[in-house]
Amino acid sequence: MQAVRIAGAGSTAFGVSPERTGRDLFGEAARIAIDDSGVPRADVDRLCYGNFVGTVTERQGHQGPLMAAAAGVTAPATRYESACASGGVALKSAVEAVRSGAVDVVLVGGMERMHNVTTERATEGLAMAADDLYESRAGVTFPGAYALMARAYFAEFGGTRAELAAVAVKNHRNALGNETAQFQREITPTDVLEAPTVADPLGLYDACPITDGASACVLVSEEYAAEHDLHAPVEITGAGQGTDSLALQQRESLTRTPATTRAATTAYDEADIAPGDVDLLEVHDCFTIAEVLALEGLGLYDPGAAIDAAATGETTADGDLPVNLSGGLKAKGHPVGATGVSQVVELTKLLRGDHVNSDAVPDATVALAHNAGGTVASATVHVLEVCA
Repeated sequence: MQAVRIAGAGSTAFGVSPERTGRDLFGEAARIAIDDSGVPRADVDRLCYGNFVGTVTERQGHQGPLMAAAAGVTAPATRYESACASGGVALKSAVEAVRSGAVDVVLVGGMERMHNVTTERATEGLAMAADDLYESRAGVTFPGAYALMARAYFAEFGGTRAELAAVAVKNHRNALGNETAQFQREITPTDVLEAPTVADPLGLYDACPITDGASACVLVSEEYAAEHDLHAPVEITGAGQGTDSLALQQRESLTRTPATTRAATTAYDEADIAPGDVDLLEVHDCFTIAEVLALEGLGLYDPGAAIDAAATGETTADGDLPVNLSGGLKAKGHPVGATGVSQVVELTKLLRGDHVNSDAVPDATVALAHNAGGTVASATVHVLEVCA
């Protein structure tokens, strides 16, 4: 089985770009990643591309060949869709392709563009990640669904809005200086607690924004990297995927995310590591409670124990387990189809030492990326390690 190295990584700026097309955004991210890798475009064997609502926001299906052209490659191209985990699923497929020996070079990436349509239209598109029959038709939105999860968590384990606010404050602080982040400004606990309520107990600052942007990575086999003398010091050693019931009502618990646990178990086993070996991670914090649930689902905290991790400084930049040094979805932004790949872009730079926050983790060798879809009905986990 071939080892998988990350030869190049790059993202566009995340934010509000209604004037740019999806192909323009992805073309930029692909160019940055390919230039970073030093791999000729002609050597790309496959394009794995994540996108969720492009058929709604850009009226564009069949995006694989479109994005291959935007990236300047002629390799077979496929679009992957798994709601907010689209990028992570595309990445897992790319890893498997290289591992198998079927290909040596894969361009993997994702893109989402939503500010070119109304907020109502974008919300309608995002709602398709929920169960239409049992949730959407009843008026359940994602803020509402995650609010239900937060209320269930508080009822079972305790917790406060102030502890959730610490997650948002931490991630905004981490985004300062991250040139691709959507929000590069600090917020205070008071800002979070006094913001308008979206769905009790979650307020405006508990939620990630709507984001336009794209990310890409160039994955190569270890053999290809050696033959072409590439500087590719980061390896993907574990890749897992998990699934759960789409509708919340069909789950045994609203405070557990089995899809995350299943994905993590596979990734840990493949990488031959334990949760305690992880030095830093990027998790899917679409809402502040989602970061808490992710940390517990990944086995880094016992159930009910992660609620105060940010408030006590355990997961801050100078804590024992830095989480979302990029700013996370909360401040870096959440261009849905690109998010899973953008997490790996950020972690690659952090491990290589060329990220604005690399000084916070100078000795880090093991990182983890967690990408989730919907209310974590889908999840992927990837383990990255600095290789010798």
